[in-house]
Parts: sequence; structure tokens; C-alpha cells
Amino acid sequence: MDHQTEIELQAAAFRRLQQHLMQDRTDVQNIDMMNLTGFCRNCLSRWYQEAAAEKGIEIGKIEAREIYYGMSMDEWKTKYQTEASPEKQAAFKIAFEENVTAKS
Repeated sequence: MDHQTEIELQAAAFRRLQQHLMQDRTDVQNIDMMNLTGFCRNCLSRWYQEAAAEKGIEIGKIEAREIYYGMSMDEWKTKYQTEASPEKQAAFKIAFEENVTAKS
């Protein structure tokens, strides 16, 4: 497979993941994703922002999240976010430390 085709397939897979999380599975909470996988929608939007920066394109955190979520964070939270149990919140602190803070 040539390099350009590989890039196009990777981009298509990313777009499908984004659609899956934005439209198909809005019931899946970020905290659950982070606790199980070590990343969430916010991580994906941050990676998008970082990729843009590598190309010399400045995108702020809020803008990156709006691009990724298709709406503002406040709107997303109002529509889809549910209250996390104390157990999930405790697990999130550990997952965040291991997967985000440690890599910063």
C-alpha cells in the first residue's frame, strides 16, 4: 500500500471513530472511556489540536473540542453527560494521572 493511501485510510478510520462517538454512541460517557481505555473524547480533541500545531495551525482548546464534538462542551454536557458515581470519579483520577498527566 502506498503512503498516501495509508494516510487516507487512517483519516477515514478516524472520521468514523469520531462519528461513532459523536452520533452513534453519545450514551458512552467520557469518564467510562478514560477509565477503560486511557483516553476519551477530550483526548481526541487534544490530539487533533496537537496535530494542527505540528502543521503550524493554531487551534485553541475550546475550538478543538467544538470541532471534535460538533458543538460546545456546555451543549454536549447538557445533552449527553450524566452524573458520575464516586467510584468512577476515583478511578478517573487514577486513569487521568496515568494517561494524561504523566505524558504531559
